[in-house]
Amino acid sequence: MSIILGLLTLVLLYIVVVQISKASDLIKSLRSDDEQEESFSNGALFVAVIGFGVLVYSIVSCFIYGPTILPKPASEQGVWIDNLLKITIVLTGIVFVITQTLLFWFAYKYQYKKDRKAYFFADHNKLEIAWTIIPAAVLTLLIVFGIQKWFKIFSPTPKEAIRIEVVGKQYAWSVRYAGADKKLGKRDFSLVNPDNELGINWNDASSHDDFMADEIVLPVGKPVSFDIGALDVIHNFWLPHFRLMMSAVPGVPTHLWFRPTVTTEEMKKETNNPNFEYVVACNKLCGSGHYNMKKVVKVVSQEEYEKWFRSQKSYYYSVVKQ
Repeated sequence: MSIILGLLTLVLLYIVVVQISKASDLIKSLRSDDEQEESFSNGALFVAVIGFGVLVYSIVSCFIYGPTILPKPASEQGVWIDNLLKITIVLTGIVFVITQTLLFWFAYKYQYKKDRKAYFFADHNKLEIAWTIIPAAVLTLLIVFGIQKWFKIFSPTPKEAIRIEVVGKQYAWSVRYAGADKKLGKRDFSLVNPDNELGINWNDASSHDDFMADEIVLPVGKPVSFDIGALDVIHNFWLPHFRLMMSAVPGVPTHLWFRPTVTTEEMKKETNNPNFEYVVACNKLCGSGHYNMKKVVKVVSQEEYEKWFRSQKSYYYSVVKQ
């Protein structure tokens, strides 16, 4: 019902705009030339004032609300991505302000006057060269910076990285940590059954010390490697505070790694929110229970991580072999 009412509102709004336009044209046809010129002048002034007002409002809003758009980046990679965003926003923001200022100023300055003839020129080679080369050079620099960070983010995983497997399903994440051997046991789709939904090959000795976790716990300052997959539909492994995401695709393993730099406790103080938690969410509309695709991520000190790691029990010895 709400969709129907929304569509009817849009239709009625369109009809009103069309009728106002027709009435305006009729009024103009009844006016004298002097009255029409005065009307054009008032219209140009109105456009300029409203345009500049919207421009000023946009700029002020950026400074007021800009800091609230994204939280502080909590990873090394997140800082790189934020820097790219800032450079891009500053450059495009400068262009936006200049072009919008010229647009509304020209709307007023070059308004219709019956005794003025518009100047026409077919082309201006120097001007065309300038507005081709300058944007091309700026965009090339942005692309170069972006590619440089891309290769750093997707560089080979450090050997000392903690190995974690995250598998999406409707509607939850399964998290498996590599044990003391730092190797995740192999998986085989032919082994999938109600008791082994990930299809882990328990004959592989590397799987014997792996453990399942209800939450993702990471040590600060250490590289963390995620092997990402899905059991049913396409999901998306999204870590908003770390500025990273990666698609979780059935049958197509994906991967990312990063280095967390801010602990959960530090971020609680930073945000002045004692209930703050990092989360991993799904950034794909994966079904009716999509909103449930959220899991807590904790970034802790190395000592806290080691204590937590030692307290975890092997899934093979505690469940499979029982």
